[in-house]
Amino acid sequence: MNNLPVVKLGIVAVSRDCFPIELSQKRRAAIKAAYKGDLYECPVTVENEQDMLKAVEDVKKAECNALVVFLGNFGPETPETLIAKNFDGPCMFVAAAEGDGDMINGRGDAYCGMLNCSYNLKMRHLQGYIPEYPVGTADDIAKMIGEFVPIARAVIGVRNLKIITFGPRPQDFFACNAPIKGLYELGVEIEENSELDLLVSFKEHENDPRIPEVCADMAKEMGEGSYYEDLNVKMAQFELTLLDWAENHKGARKYVAFADKCWPAFPSQFGFEPCYVNSRLASRGIPVSCEVDIYGALSEYIGLCISDDAVTLLDINNSVPKYIYDEDIAGKYDYALTDTFMGFHCGNTPECKMCSSRAVKYQLIQHRLLEPAGSEPDFTRGTLEGDIAASDITFYRLQCNSDGELVSYVAEGEILDVPTRSFGGIGIFAIPEMGRFYRHVLVEKNFPHHGAVMFGHYGKAMFEVLKLLGVKLDSIGYNQPKGVRYPSENPFA
Repeated sequence: MNNLPVVKLGIVAVSRDCFPIELSQKRRAAIKAAYKGDLYECPVTVENEQDMLKAVEDVKKAECNALVVFLGNFGPETPETLIAKNFDGPCMFVAAAEGDGDMINGRGDAYCGMLNCSYNLKMRHLQGYIPEYPVGTADDIAKMIGEFVPIARAVIGVRNLKIITFGPRPQDFFACNAPIKGLYELGVEIEENSELDLLVSFKEHENDPRIPEVCADMAKEMGEGSYYEDLNVKMAQFELTLLDWAENHKGARKYVAFADKCWPAFPSQFGFEPCYVNSRLASRGIPVSCEVDIYGALSEYIGLCISDDAVTLLDINNSVPKYIYDEDIAGKYDYALTDTFMGFHCGNTPECKMCSSRAVKYQLIQHRLLEPAGSEPDFTRGTLEGDIAASDITFYRLQCNSDGELVSYVAEGEILDVPTRSFGGIGIFAIPEMGRFYRHVLVEKNFPHHGAVMFGHYGKAMFEVLKLLGVKLDSIGYNQPKGVRYPSENPFA
């Protein structure tokens, strides 16, 4: 299934009626020529409210789902901001820099107009994306449009997302029990089901004629010796169960993510751990979070939209032992020991993000808990384990706190090319000033143990998406550089 929005951009030029309309039109055409992607050029240049209605109607007929509102000159304050009110999709506001040669009849004053545009958006409580420096030439604005696309994709995705859950959120993982009020405020729909609903559907997929094809794909993906052949049929059956449920339960929504209860009852009743299947769905753009972590699933989906790549969800799990730091990190990487930690989960990270030694194995912790001491692993098999491959990363989460407020954090770093010497799907992460970030954002602001991971540096886009989704600026945490104190940080420490 196609689980990602396709952004269809339109550009609408606006013009203050005491400025030459040709200035906006000529500059709009230059942007269209400079931008290398698909960009619908609205023929209506907006000077008044009637023009605004015509322009919005035109871009809707063209099936645009995101807009660039371009101040080719000073721009009409009311009509240009009402575009954002009447258009059902994210809008970016940008303005033309001078440089056409004629500073008498060719001066547009859009630098000034952007101030009034911003003021009027705030007066009307309208959200618009305004780049860091929103004034530029055609080439400059073409670059801004390129940066807007993943931001728009994430906003469109969230507004059309349904999160499907199975099972109550675990008693001993209260971090997964965040209020769902924030989901509705974001425009996300939620469908909560029991584990029994899932089990019934799973049994109905027994002997599904598609199972052999999925088994063959699993074997091809993992390679001989890296999976349990006797488990493939059950896991293929489960994969088809989830895919069919997603298709049949989308309802009025276009996109889905799952948040499933994966223990302690699941393995004994289904006969395997769901982790490898979860990883396969994540690699295909359908995030499946563990432990009914609803906001983890939401965070993963946002990261999927931004990066247009597979994401994962990991525990911010354990510190890096000093002997590993001394042997493999000190002198090779410019990080202190407290900048590092291990991100771990039982085996939900997509295969494409792991080292070549990865394999389907068993869940050691669940084996200790659920199967007889000293026995061979049976139904606790099914995790995808191995070290996660070295990569740039963005570590982040969007969460609803105990007061029902949306809060978030974003930090960029990397996974180091260092063996973990451990089990599970795991990697050694390094984030500049992680120790202080851990204490004064993650601990201080009461974030849970799960963090989502994008494989690349996408902090800039993530920060803008959070703002557009309505997260307050003082509720977005990030890792402060050395020398910049957190509000809660002891100045004498």
